[in-house]
Amino acid sequence: MDFQPLTIPEVVLITPKVFTDNRGFFFESWQKNKFAAAGIDLEFVQDNHSYSVKNVLRGLHYQIRQPQGKLIRAIIGEVFDVAVDLRKHSPTFGQWVGAILSAENFNMLWIPPGFAHGFLVLSETAEFVYKATDFYAPDHERSIRWDDPAIGIDWPLHSAEPILSAKDGNGKTLKDAEVFE
Repeated sequence: MDFQPLTIPEVVLITPKVFTDNRGFFFESWQKNKFAAAGIDLEFVQDNHSYSVKNVLRGLHYQIRQPQGKLIRAIIGEVFDVAVDLRKHSPTFGQWVGAILSAENFNMLWIPPGFAHGFLVLSETAEFVYKATDFYAPDHERSIRWDDPAIGIDWPLHSAEPILSAKDGNGKTLKDAEVFE
């Protein structure tokens, strides 16, 4: 496995070694010792799986209490996945990084606690799975606007507007959001 820190070095792009032949493929998507050696040594307590259609944008989500670290990958289709640093005293506070995750490239993204997370579906459909380091806590869930100009995410939109949930359409700006101390 190759662990490549992105421009916000706590967010890591992970490229597994994939073994392919005429029968298909095999790869390790998680192995505790390899991840620990790369500095990702947390316990995962929950697995999540979502299905979305093209131009669906989910996020930017985070939990102000019980923050979740997430190990993310697309198992069908392609997504543009984004992490936003919400750690108030971080030198990269309010900055974002993004990566294309697809069933074809097998890449995974590690987003540690303290970050907001979102993704945009680029293919006709996508199935997206991720491990989380803490349990879902709806009372502590928050949402930041996907289009907040203070963050300036360069979403690769194929249409004028993404498909959003009501919650995501009503997200707060970074200026008005609760962040991590």
